[in-house]
Amino acid sequence: MIKLGVLDQSPIRRDGTAAEALAETIDLARHCDKWGYHRYWVAEHHNSKSFAGSAPEIMIAALGAATTRMRVGSGGVMMPHYSPLKVAEQFRLLESLYPGRIDLGMGRAPGTDLRTTRALQPGPQAYDIAVFPQQVELLIQFLEDANGLEGSAGGFPDEHPYKGIHAMPRGEGFPELWMLGSGGDGAAHAGQFGMPYSFAHFINQDAGTGPVEIYRQSFRPSPRLSRPYVSLGVSVMVGETEEKAKRIAASRNHWVVKLLQNQAERFWPVEDALTYPYSEREKAMLEAVEQRSVTGSPEQVRAKLLEMVETYGADELVILTITHDHEDRLRSYELLADAFSLRAQEAAE
Repeated sequence: MIKLGVLDQSPIRRDGTAAEALAETIDLARHCDKWGYHRYWVAEHHNSKSFAGSAPEIMIAALGAATTRMRVGSGGVMMPHYSPLKVAEQFRLLESLYPGRIDLGMGRAPGTDLRTTRALQPGPQAYDIAVFPQQVELLIQFLEDANGLEGSAGGFPDEHPYKGIHAMPRGEGFPELWMLGSGGDGAAHAGQFGMPYSFAHFINQDAGTGPVEIYRQSFRPSPRLSRPYVSLGVSVMVGETEEKAKRIAASRNHWVVKLLQNQAERFWPVEDALTYPYSEREKAMLEAVEQRSVTGSPEQVRAKLLEMVETYGADELVILTITHDHEDRLRSYELLADAFSLRAQEAAE
C-alpha cells in the first residue's frame, strides 16, 4: 500500500501570527502521528510574509519531541546557504536525539528572493549553484564518517584536506537522505548520488513525468539505496464533499494568484478570498491555479492520487495542504488518512 507523508510550510493566517503558525505545525504533527502518516517534513523559507518555517532543523527537534512514531525531517534544507559540515552536525544531533526517525531532505532552490539569498550567504562569497554536487558529496562524507566509531571505514580518504574533521556527535545511525526537486537538475543529482527523489508536483506539474524519468535513467545504486525510489509532493484539499473542499481551497488559491504576481501575503479567510474582486486576468490565473491541486471528497481525492501514483510510478506521496482555518487543515488530513486506511495499515504493521 502507498505510504503517505506530510509537507508543512507553517502558513501564517492574515489574522494570525508566526508563533501560532508554528504551534499549529506541531499540533498537526501530533495528529498525523496518530492517524498513521509515515513521515512529516517541514519546509525552509526566508523573509516570507506567508510562512513561518525559516529553520527546519529547529522545527524537526520540536516535532521529534511532540511525536512518537513517524519520521520527521526537512523538506528541505536549501544547501547553497550552508556549510556541509554544519548541516551534517545538525542532522547527526537530531539522529542522536530521535534514532531511526530523521530525514534530511535537501534542495538547490534558495527558498527566498535574491537579496535575501545574498544576506544568507555563508561567507564573503556565496556558494555557486554549480558546486551543489560537491556540497552534497561533502555532506555525505561527513555523515558516513560520523556514522562509525573511531577507526571505522568511511568518510574522507587519507589525502583529503578534511581528513580528521568529524561531524559530531559521532555514533551509530544515519539520517535518511532525500533529494528534493521540481525539475531535471535535482532529479539527475538524486540519481547520481543514489538517493530517493521527491518530485515537487505542486510546484511544477507542467513538467509531467520528465523529472522522474531523468531520475530513473541517471540512478546509480549507493550504500543507502539499491533501486530508484520516488515520492510525489502533491497539493491536496479534502472535504466531506467536493463543494466544501473547493470552498476551503479558496484561501490557498487566492494566495497563489497573488504569489504569481509577486504579491504574496498571509493567507486570507475563506469568505474574503471568495468575495475578492478578481480582474479578468486574475480570473484566468485562478482557473489555472485551481487545476494545480487535487481537491474534492475523500473518494475523489483518493482515486486521483492513486492515478498519479500509477502515472509517476511513485512509492510514496507527500501531501501539502494549506487552509486558513487550522481545524479545516486537520480535518483534510484526517479524511485523507481514513480514505487510505492509514490507521489500519499502521496497526497491521
